[in-house]
Amino acid sequence: ARLKIATSSYQAQRAMIRWTFGQATAAVRGTARTHYGAAAAALCARRFVAAGADAATSKPKTGILMMNLGGPSNAEEVEPFLLRLFSDREIIQLPFQDYLGPMIAKRRTPKIIEQYNEIGGGSPIRTFTEQQGEMLSAKLDEICPETAPHKAYIGFRYAPPLTEDALQEMQRDGVERVVAFTQYPQYSCSTTGSSLNELYRQISKAGLVDRFKWSVIDRWHTHPGLVRAFAKRVREGLASYDKPEDVLLMFSAHSLPMRVVDRGDRYPAEVAETVGRVMDELGRKNRHCLVWQSKVGPLPWLGPQTGDALEGFGKRGIKDILVIPIAFTSDHIETLFEIDLEYGELAEKHGITGFRRCESLNTDPVFIDAMADLVSHHLQSGDACSRQMGLRCPSCVNDDCGRAKQFFAAQPM
Repeated sequence: ARLKIATSSYQAQRAMIRWTFGQATAAVRGTARTHYGAAAAALCARRFVAAGADAATSKPKTGILMMNLGGPSNAEEVEPFLLRLFSDREIIQLPFQDYLGPMIAKRRTPKIIEQYNEIGGGSPIRTFTEQQGEMLSAKLDEICPETAPHKAYIGFRYAPPLTEDALQEMQRDGVERVVAFTQYPQYSCSTTGSSLNELYRQISKAGLVDRFKWSVIDRWHTHPGLVRAFAKRVREGLASYDKPEDVLLMFSAHSLPMRVVDRGDRYPAEVAETVGRVMDELGRKNRHCLVWQSKVGPLPWLGPQTGDALEGFGKRGIKDILVIPIAFTSDHIETLFEIDLEYGELAEKHGITGFRRCESLNTDPVFIDAMADLVSHHLQSGDACSRQMGLRCPSCVNDDCGRAKQFFAAQPM
């Protein structure tokens, strides 16, 4: 659903947003899927018909492991999700973490459940990832018959289905080759790095070191198809304004603690590269800025923060701002609650009457084509991973990071 905060009463719009997204979520999750779901269901059905015509080809040859943070699909999954998150030392480091992590997760659970209730009762990220995976697999079967059949698997870091669940399913299916495909276009040690470290740990724990032939898509922040997909969404958002040339484009990405940035994490630079490519694609006709959201805790984080930027631009009389979630490819709580609701309310408070967000990429056909092009070229390249993946941060202190990078880079192709 297109969620926009415009000029009328915020509380009335907030209620409308809750209702609209609830309806969209129900439609997407239902068996009679509409809008995004219709395209995914059609491709999925076509794929199953083709598979049924020849049972010998039903066994997937190539697995595409779609790695992401994940999100709780319902209220019951919120506390386990937070427990895994606050127990992960690769993203959050706490004193006495084995004690404080569970305590913080338990205390935050009621508040987070309320936030998910505001957007329909749970995160839609699993639904969108499933649809993306089905559409991607069907497309790959068409353009890469030599590695077909393809099947997408989900390996979330903090919510079901987890990395170990995906490994078990791939083993049962008899998959031969697996592409670990990060759904974070820009690499960070705290996102893609954490997912790859966990994947390596689970592979070792399950005794599957020699079971699959692995390769990794570890970053794709400048892929032309991704850039076109973002630019398409921006153009659609600008079309809703009377004077699109006057709109400020605010690219918002998830922030990082400065201690992570200071270690040499590549994420800020790669996000900036994506923004630059998208602005080039758009012809640089609008003013733009890059801001950072989702700071947690009192320690310094990468800035300027999105909320602070909105306050500052509001004081300077800027009325029309289009927010582009440049580091997120699917809707989840950071887009639907944090941007649409929290920042929408803040924008209204500071007189920004034309505050809107462009739609996320989700299952847009241009985005699906971009993923298929990326994966197909990767499959044909003979590369185990990018050259950049082998480079550890100058001040890296995580031994698992080194072991994981070495394992995946050494895979025979």
